[in-house]
Amino acid sequence: MRKFYLLLLIYIVTILSNELEAQQKISFPAKDGLEVTADLYFHSSDKPYVLLFHQAPFSRGEYNEIAPRIVNLGYNCLAVDLRSGSEVNGVINETARRAREKGLTQYYIDALADIKGAIAYVKSKTDKPFILWGSSYSASLVLILATEDLRTQAAIVFSPGEYFEQSDFIASRIASLAVPVLVLSSKSECESVGQLMGAVKRQQLVTNFCPAAKGKHGSSALWKSNPSNTDYWLAVTMFFSKLNPK
Repeated sequence: MRKFYLLLLIYIVTILSNELEAQQKISFPAKDGLEVTADLYFHSSDKPYVLLFHQAPFSRGEYNEIAPRIVNLGYNCLAVDLRSGSEVNGVINETARRAREKGLTQYYIDALADIKGAIAYVKSKTDKPFILWGSSYSASLVLILATEDLRTQAAIVFSPGEYFEQSDFIASRIASLAVPVLVLSSKSECESVGQLMGAVKRQQLVTNFCPAAKGKHGSSALWKSNPSNTDYWLAVTMFFSKLNPK
Protein backbone atom coordinates (compact mmCIF):
# COMPACT_ATOMS: atom_id res chain seq x y z
CA MET A 1 0.00 0.00 0.00
CA ARG A 2 2.86 2.38 0.87
CA LYS A 3 4.48 1.64 -2.51
CA PHE A 4 1.18 2.43 -4.27
CA TYR A 5 0.94 5.88 -2.66
CA LEU A 6 4.60 6.57 -3.41
CA LEU A 7 4.05 5.75 -7.09
CA LEU A 8 0.90 7.87 -7.10
CA LEU A 9 2.79 10.79 -5.59
CA ILE A 10 5.49 10.53 -8.26
CA TYR A 11 2.77 10.41 -10.92
CA ILE A 12 1.10 13.55 -9.56
CA VAL A 13 4.40 15.46 -9.36
CA THR A 14 5.07 14.54 -12.99
CA ILE A 15 1.61 15.72 -14.01
CA LEU A 16 1.93 19.03 -12.18
CA SER A 17 5.38 19.79 -13.52
CA ASN A 18 4.59 19.21 -17.19
CA GLU A 19 1.81 21.66 -17.96
CA LEU A 20 0.72 22.12 -21.55
CA GLU A 21 0.08 25.74 -22.48
CA ALA A 22 -1.40 25.34 -25.98
CA GLN A 23 -5.06 26.27 -26.26
CA GLN A 24 -7.42 27.43 -28.97
CA LYS A 25 -10.37 29.79 -28.56
CA ILE A 26 -13.46 28.40 -30.26
CA SER A 27 -17.20 29.07 -30.32
CA PHE A 28 -20.40 27.06 -30.75
CA PRO A 29 -24.13 27.72 -30.34
CA ALA A 30 -25.90 27.33 -27.04
CA LYS A 31 -29.15 25.39 -27.00
CA ASP A 32 -31.03 28.66 -27.62
CA GLY A 33 -28.61 29.86 -30.33
CA LEU A 34 -26.45 32.28 -28.33
CA GLU A 35 -22.80 32.11 -29.41
CA VAL A 36 -20.71 30.54 -26.64
CA THR A 37 -16.96 31.08 -26.28
CA ALA A 38 -14.67 28.35 -24.98
CA ASP A 39 -11.00 27.43 -24.77
CA LEU A 40 -10.15 24.06 -26.30
CA TYR A 41 -7.13 22.29 -24.82
CA PHE A 42 -6.58 19.51 -27.34
CA HIS A 43 -4.61 16.36 -26.61
CA SER A 44 -5.58 14.05 -29.48
CA SER A 45 -8.65 12.83 -31.33
CA ASP A 46 -8.58 9.44 -29.61
CA LYS A 47 -8.82 10.95 -26.11
CA PRO A 48 -12.07 11.69 -24.23
CA TYR A 49 -13.16 15.20 -23.22
CA VAL A 50 -13.55 16.93 -19.88
CA LEU A 51 -16.02 19.83 -20.04
CA LEU A 52 -15.10 22.57 -17.57
CA PHE A 53 -17.65 25.08 -16.30
CA HIS A 54 -16.90 28.05 -14.02
CA GLN A 55 -18.41 29.61 -10.91
CA ALA A 56 -20.10 33.02 -10.58
CA PRO A 57 -18.99 35.67 -11.42
CA PHE A 58 -16.09 34.08 -13.30
CA SER A 59 -15.17 33.08 -16.86
CA ARG A 60 -13.35 30.23 -18.57
CA GLY A 61 -10.21 31.82 -17.09
CA GLU A 62 -10.93 29.85 -13.91
CA TYR A 63 -9.27 26.92 -15.68
CA ASN A 64 -6.14 28.61 -17.04
CA GLU A 65 -3.83 26.65 -14.77
CA ILE A 66 -6.13 23.67 -14.23
CA ALA A 67 -6.95 22.51 -17.78
CA PRO A 68 -3.32 21.92 -18.88
CA ARG A 69 -2.86 19.53 -15.97
CA ILE A 70 -5.98 17.60 -16.90
CA VAL A 71 -4.66 17.33 -20.46
CA ASN A 72 -1.56 15.70 -18.99
CA LEU A 73 -3.82 13.07 -17.46
CA GLY A 74 -4.81 12.03 -20.98
CA TYR A 75 -7.87 14.14 -21.80
CA ASN A 76 -8.99 16.91 -24.11
CA CYS A 77 -10.46 19.84 -22.17
CA LEU A 78 -13.11 22.39 -23.07
CA ALA A 79 -13.27 25.39 -20.69
CA VAL A 80 -16.54 27.23 -21.34
CA ASP A 81 -17.75 30.79 -20.79
CA LEU A 82 -21.27 30.57 -19.36
CA ARG A 83 -23.68 33.48 -19.75
CA SER A 84 -23.89 33.94 -15.99
CA GLY A 85 -20.42 35.23 -15.17
CA SER A 86 -17.97 38.07 -15.66
CA GLU A 87 -14.16 37.88 -15.50
CA VAL A 88 -11.30 36.14 -13.73
CA ASN A 89 -7.54 35.87 -14.20
CA GLY A 90 -7.70 38.59 -16.84
CA VAL A 91 -10.11 36.61 -19.03
CA ILE A 92 -13.38 38.36 -19.89
CA ASN A 93 -16.50 36.21 -20.18
CA GLU A 94 -17.46 36.70 -23.84
CA THR A 95 -20.64 34.64 -23.64
CA ALA A 96 -21.92 36.79 -20.78
CA ARG A 97 -21.09 39.94 -22.74
CA ARG A 98 -23.07 38.71 -25.75
CA ALA A 99 -26.01 37.77 -23.55
CA ARG A 100 -26.07 41.30 -22.09
CA GLU A 101 -25.87 42.86 -25.54
CA LYS A 102 -28.84 40.77 -26.68
CA GLY A 103 -30.87 41.57 -23.57
CA LEU A 104 -31.01 37.93 -22.49
CA THR A 105 -31.53 36.96 -18.86
CA GLN A 106 -28.41 35.76 -17.10
CA TYR A 107 -29.68 33.83 -14.13
CA TYR A 108 -27.80 30.71 -13.09
CA ILE A 109 -30.46 28.46 -14.59
CA ASP A 110 -30.08 30.19 -17.97
CA ALA A 111 -26.56 28.75 -18.25
CA LEU A 112 -28.07 25.29 -18.79
CA ALA A 113 -28.46 26.24 -22.45
CA ASP A 114 -24.71 26.94 -22.67
CA ILE A 115 -23.77 23.66 -20.97
CA LYS A 116 -26.06 21.73 -23.30
CA GLY A 117 -24.45 23.52 -26.24
CA ALA A 118 -21.00 22.46 -25.00
CA ILE A 119 -22.17 18.86 -24.69
CA ALA A 120 -23.55 18.97 -28.23
CA TYR A 121 -20.23 20.35 -29.50
CA VAL A 122 -18.24 17.54 -27.87
CA LYS A 123 -20.68 14.93 -29.17
CA SER A 124 -20.06 16.26 -32.67
CA LYS A 125 -16.31 15.65 -32.23
CA THR A 126 -16.22 12.21 -30.62
CA ASP A 127 -18.27 9.14 -29.82
CA LYS A 128 -16.47 8.67 -26.51
CA PRO A 129 -18.15 9.31 -23.17
CA PHE A 130 -17.15 12.59 -21.52
CA ILE A 131 -16.68 13.98 -18.04
CA LEU A 132 -18.62 16.98 -16.75
CA TRP A 133 -16.86 19.33 -14.31
CA GLY A 134 -18.58 22.19 -12.53
CA SER A 135 -17.75 24.91 -10.02
CA SER A 136 -20.27 26.34 -7.55
CA TYR A 137 -23.55 27.05 -9.39
CA SER A 138 -22.34 25.24 -12.51
CA ALA A 139 -21.48 22.22 -10.35
CA SER A 140 -25.15 22.04 -9.43
CA LEU A 141 -26.20 22.23 -13.08
CA VAL A 142 -23.63 19.56 -13.95
CA LEU A 143 -25.25 17.19 -11.45
CA ILE A 144 -28.59 17.59 -13.23
CA LEU A 145 -27.13 16.94 -16.67
CA ALA A 146 -25.01 14.03 -15.43
CA THR A 147 -28.28 12.46 -14.36
CA GLU A 148 -29.94 13.07 -17.72
CA ASP A 149 -27.25 12.58 -20.39
CA LEU A 150 -26.37 8.96 -21.13
CA ARG A 151 -22.97 9.83 -22.63
CA THR A 152 -21.70 11.21 -19.32
CA GLN A 153 -18.99 8.94 -17.91
CA ALA A 154 -18.48 10.78 -14.62
CA ALA A 155 -18.82 14.16 -12.92
CA ILE A 156 -16.47 16.27 -10.82
CA VAL A 157 -18.24 18.96 -8.84
CA PHE A 158 -16.70 21.66 -6.65
CA SER A 159 -19.00 23.26 -4.05
CA PRO A 160 -22.41 22.31 -5.48
CA GLY A 161 -25.42 23.73 -3.65
CA GLU A 162 -29.02 24.84 -3.82
CA TYR A 163 -28.30 28.18 -5.49
CA PHE A 164 -31.74 28.44 -7.07
CA GLU A 165 -35.13 29.83 -6.09
CA GLN A 166 -36.59 26.42 -5.28
CA SER A 167 -34.92 25.18 -2.07
CA ASP A 168 -34.61 21.56 -3.28
CA PHE A 169 -34.14 22.32 -6.98
CA ILE A 170 -31.01 20.14 -7.27
CA ALA A 171 -31.78 17.49 -4.65
CA SER A 172 -35.13 16.72 -6.27
CA ARG A 173 -33.41 16.01 -9.62
CA ILE A 174 -30.35 13.92 -8.77
CA ALA A 175 -31.75 10.88 -6.97
CA SER A 176 -31.28 8.68 -10.05
CA LEU A 177 -27.66 9.69 -10.67
CA ALA A 178 -25.93 6.61 -12.10
CA VAL A 179 -22.31 7.70 -12.80
CA PRO A 180 -19.31 8.14 -10.49
CA VAL A 181 -19.15 11.61 -8.92
CA LEU A 182 -16.31 13.31 -7.08
CA VAL A 183 -17.57 16.06 -4.78
CA LEU A 184 -15.16 18.63 -3.32
CA SER A 185 -15.68 21.77 -1.25
CA SER A 186 -14.20 24.03 1.37
CA LYS A 187 -14.26 22.74 4.95
CA SER A 188 -17.13 25.06 5.92
CA GLU A 189 -19.25 23.70 3.06
CA CYS A 190 -18.73 20.00 3.75
CA GLU A 191 -21.87 19.53 5.82
CA SER A 192 -24.26 21.25 3.39
CA VAL A 193 -22.66 19.57 0.38
CA GLY A 194 -22.95 16.19 2.11
CA GLN A 195 -26.64 16.80 2.77
CA LEU A 196 -27.22 17.69 -0.87
CA MET A 197 -25.46 14.58 -2.16
CA GLY A 198 -27.45 12.49 0.28
CA ALA A 199 -30.29 12.75 -2.24
CA VAL A 200 -28.43 10.34 -4.54
CA LYS A 201 -29.81 6.82 -4.10
CA ARG A 202 -26.64 5.00 -5.19
CA GLN A 203 -24.29 6.40 -2.57
CA GLN A 204 -21.50 4.03 -3.61
CA LEU A 205 -21.06 6.24 -6.70
CA VAL A 206 -20.37 9.37 -4.63
CA THR A 207 -16.83 10.19 -3.43
CA ASN A 208 -16.69 13.14 -1.03
CA PHE A 209 -13.56 15.16 -0.33
CA CYS A 210 -13.48 17.47 2.68
CA PRO A 211 -10.15 19.23 3.27
CA ALA A 212 -8.36 19.08 6.59
CA ALA A 213 -7.52 22.77 6.22
CA LYS A 214 -9.87 25.66 5.45
CA GLY A 215 -9.84 24.96 1.74
CA LYS A 216 -11.56 27.08 -0.86
CA HIS A 217 -14.89 27.42 -2.67
CA GLY A 218 -15.16 26.14 -6.23
CA SER A 219 -12.55 24.87 -8.69
CA SER A 220 -10.21 27.66 -7.64
CA ALA A 221 -9.32 25.32 -4.77
CA LEU A 222 -6.88 23.81 -7.30
CA TRP A 223 -5.07 27.08 -7.96
CA LYS A 224 -1.48 27.36 -6.74
CA SER A 225 -2.58 30.31 -4.59
CA ASN A 226 -4.60 27.95 -2.38
CA PRO A 227 -2.24 26.53 0.29
CA SER A 228 -4.11 23.19 0.31
CA ASN A 229 -4.26 22.80 -3.49
CA THR A 230 -2.09 19.66 -3.38
CA ASP A 231 -4.68 17.83 -1.27
CA TYR A 232 -7.39 18.70 -3.79
CA TRP A 233 -5.18 17.61 -6.68
CA LEU A 234 -4.53 14.28 -4.98
CA ALA A 235 -8.28 13.63 -4.70
CA VAL A 236 -8.87 14.64 -8.33
CA THR A 237 -5.96 12.57 -9.66
CA MET A 238 -7.01 9.46 -7.74
CA PHE A 239 -10.54 9.82 -9.11
CA PHE A 240 -9.25 10.11 -12.69
CA SER A 241 -6.99 7.09 -12.19
CA LYS A 242 -10.09 4.94 -11.62
CA LEU A 243 -11.74 6.04 -14.87
CA ASN A 244 -9.06 4.63 -17.18
CA PRO A 245 -9.22 6.92 -20.26
CA LYS A 246 -8.61 5.16 -23.57
